[in-house]
Amino acid sequence: MTMTTVAGELPDALGHLQGGIADSLRTRIGGRPVALFLDYDGVLAEIVDRPEDATISDGMRDVVADLAQRCQVCVVSGRDRPVVQELMRLDSLIVAGSHGFDIASPDGEISAQFAGGHENLLESVRHQVEAGAREIPGATVEVKAASVALHYRLVDEIDRWRATALVEEVRTAHLDELKVTPGKMVYEVQPAIDWDKGKAVDYLIRVLEMGPDVVPIYLGDDFTDEHAFTALRGRGIGLIVVGAATADADRVSAAEYRLDGVAAVQRFLDLIAR
Repeated sequence: MTMTTVAGELPDALGHLQGGIADSLRTRIGGRPVALFLDYDGVLAEIVDRPEDATISDGMRDVVADLAQRCQVCVVSGRDRPVVQELMRLDSLIVAGSHGFDIASPDGEISAQFAGGHENLLESVRHQVEAGAREIPGATVEVKAASVALHYRLVDEIDRWRATALVEEVRTAHLDELKVTPGKMVYEVQPAIDWDKGKAVDYLIRVLEMGPDVVPIYLGDDFTDEHAFTALRGRGIGLIVVGAATADADRVSAAEYRLDGVAAVQRFLDLIAR
C-alpha cells in the first residue's frame, strides 16, 4: 500500500537539502548521481489562466540547462511534446509529452508513442468536445497527440458542472474506449490505455539503463503527477510543489517532500546543480 500524507505537512525539501538533519534529503541522495523528472506547468512555470501564457523564466531555463550538462533531465508534461520543446528551447532534454504518451530524446534514440492507432477515436472526440465547449462560456479545447483537453479555468464557477457533464457524456458515448483524467481545471479525454506519468518514468528509467546508483527525483504539482510519486516510492524521491496557484496544501499526496512554489523549485534545482 502506498503511503500518503497531506501535502502541506510534508517536510520542506529546501530545508532538508540545506540543513544537517540526519534523515535529510541530502543524506538520501548520498552523493550519488541523480536523474531529474520535471513537470512543466506549476513546477518550471507558474500556473496562469491561459495555458499559452505559461512561460518559463530565463533564470529557470538557465538552471535547467546547467543541470542537463551534469545529469539526466526529463520534462514530463501533460502538454504536447512539441509544445514543451518549443517552450523549453533546450536541445539537451528528453521530453515526455501528453502525460507520457509521447516520448522523445534529442538524439532520436528514444522515440515512443503509446497511443498509436487511436487517431480516428480522438478525431471523433475532438468534434464532440469542441461542439459541447461552444455552449460553455470560457471553456477552451486543446487538441493533443494522445488526448483532447477541456480547460474550464475561465468558466464561471456556477457553470463548471457543465464541463464535467460534457466529458462524461463523451466518455459514455465511447464506453470502454476512453478514460477521463482530471487535472488543474482541466479534463483530459484519453484512450483507455493503461499508461500514465508513472509508467512513463518507469519506462525512461529502464531504457536509459539507470542502475541503483542513480537517484530518480520527480517534481510535480498536479493530480496526474501522483502516479509518478507512487512509481518512485522505494526507488527514488517525489517532491510535490504546493502554493497558491499550484497544488492545494491540504491535498493528500504520495510525495515525500514539498516545495512551496515555483521560486522554491528554482532554488532547489540550483542547490542540486552545485
